[in-house]
Amino acid sequence: MTTEDLLEAMPFAVALGVRIDAAAPGEVTGRLDWAPERCTAGGAMHGGALMALADSLGAVCAFLNLPPETWTTTLESKTNFFRGVREGTVRAVARPLHAGRTSIVVQTDLYDDRDRRVAQVTQTQAVLAAR
Repeated sequence: MTTEDLLEAMPFAVALGVRIDAAAPGEVTGRLDWAPERCTAGGAMHGGALMALADSLGAVCAFLNLPPETWTTTLESKTNFFRGVREGTVRAVARPLHAGRTSIVVQTDLYDDRDRRVAQVTQTQAVLAAR
């Protein structure tokens, strides 16, 4: 499955402008550009846009770690914000912390153009039997 195929499975991520650069079970990388329509009134990238970037890449990471004949859905997501983004591109790196029979935990780190951590998102995905 190509990065384009993975992204096309998430229409909201496509509409938001999320890009996936590389995707493997051990690491998924991608990015989202700063744009006025993704900002708060103060010109900083909206936290929801940052969370959507992390959630999208985290979901791909979880998907790539699923056992055969299963699917996934998010159970929980926690975000810590460290700094605002007022220009450039946010780079995201998602890595599995745990890939078990019933859950997958993924940590996604977000960085600005100066490689400073912007946010860290940890999400838990349920592993569900195929319908």
